[in-house]
Amino acid sequence: MDWQRQYAGLRALLAGGARLANIVPGVTWHGEEIGRWLATQRRDFGRLNEEQQRRLTEFGAKPARSVRARTAAATTTSGRAAEAFHKGVQALTLYIEREGGGLPGRAHIELLPHGSGHRTGVWIVNQKQRRDRLDTGQLAALAALGVEWAQPS
Repeated sequence: MDWQRQYAGLRALLAGGARLANIVPGVTWHGEEIGRWLATQRRDFGRLNEEQQRRLTEFGAKPARSVRARTAAATTTSGRAAEAFHKGVQALTLYIEREGGGLPGRAHIELLPHGSGHRTGVWIVNQKQRRDRLDTGQLAALAALGVEWAQPS
């Protein structure tokens, strides 16, 4: 029943002159989140039955293209990820200043000024594994601290 109600909302929006490309998350119809529903239908297109796929296709809705996270280059960093990266740089900076250079071992935990521990050694290993997804600013921050790797091919 939910699917049919959401579909009716989509049909009403399109009949009212809306374009399919403009029905994005946040677009509602009579309190129903049609934009989010449509995005979910496109993402999970293969899970829909043939009738549902046919109905959506009639409006021009197509399955969403999936992007593999590991192969997509990072263009921006979310707030939480940026904060975690900044915390890692802070911990590594403290280590380098105290030790006079070099990089910590994998098991090293750096104590930050506010009292929490940061697993700096593991963080460096993780950055190496994610280097193809780090932006240029992050790579430059790591290089300034003496952490550089060749980009994977």
